[in-house]
Amino acid sequence: MTAQFHSPLSRELQGFLRFKRSLGYRYAQSEFTLREFDRFLKKYARKHRSWRLDQAILAWLASKPQRKAISVSVDATIVRQFCRYLHRLPAHSSLSEPRWPQLPGKSDFLPYILSKKEVHQLLKLTKKLARPPFRPRLYRALILLLYCTGLRFGEALRLRMRDVDVPARVLFVETFKGRARWVPFDRSLARELEIYLRARRLFAAAQSDDHFFVGANHRTLPKNTAWETLRKLFQKAGLKPARGRVGPRPYDWRHTFAVHRLTRWYRQGVDLHARLPWLSTYMGHDDILGTETYLTVTPELLGLAGHRFRLRYLHANEDEGDHDPINPR
Repeated sequence: MTAQFHSPLSRELQGFLRFKRSLGYRYAQSEFTLREFDRFLKKYARKHRSWRLDQAILAWLASKPQRKAISVSVDATIVRQFCRYLHRLPAHSSLSEPRWPQLPGKSDFLPYILSKKEVHQLLKLTKKLARPPFRPRLYRALILLLYCTGLRFGEALRLRMRDVDVPARVLFVETFKGRARWVPFDRSLARELEIYLRARRLFAAAQSDDHFFVGANHRTLPKNTAWETLRKLFQKAGLKPARGRVGPRPYDWRHTFAVHRLTRWYRQGVDLHARLPWLSTYMGHDDILGTETYLTVTPELLGLAGHRFRLRYLHANEDEGDHDPINPR
């Protein structure tokens, strides 16, 4: 997308966007934020003839009373980076930044981890999707790919035909958040994708550059369309209310994949910290810090960890001839 800015700082905003992308950042979501700020600034400058950027920024941040604090914090971070960029320009070197509000740096939102029973339930519900008849096969394949590989929702929707090698059982995920990667998958998923591809080739063009997942337009599967369909499936399964942010979201398929993988390893007696770099690389994380959060995300995983600790603790006590101080004999 090529941004078109129209505020008094349109040239600077365009230059900032080019600068970020020259460093290798996609900056797609941030572009939407900059465009929103540009629209606000255009109206603000018309209303306030002697406007100042620091005041305009605070007014823009304050114009979002319904948004969560963490979302406003993300917007503030992007605009703060823009201000630092302006400082490097001779015409704006004396720019005064606003007194940035104290906003949370991390979200307190807890992911929804789907159970295997719920996954099966959602797969059954895809059979009831209609118009066109291709939809049940499309959303079954999308759900299985998200659940079995942990791809980000956007990564899955951006896949091209050339990126999916079913015989070799591997996906290629193009550069996103700084890195590209190969994602191998199990033969059971390969069988499902082969069935999907047969239906996909009958439904729409299937050249190497065409999208792997396609909707009613026969070219792409728009993100909003896919999200709305999954939301309705969550609701029909009784997992999400008709309104509000409660319940699973498309991104929770990624969380579910990670937690189910860790839980399986834990039950096998695997050292999770030794395997975390594997999972981190597979999921495309920059480091294992983001992956480590999955260790404490579900009561089941915490329960398994506590059970293993108790076994090791009791075993150590028996070897040393000690008694349990909490439950003395």
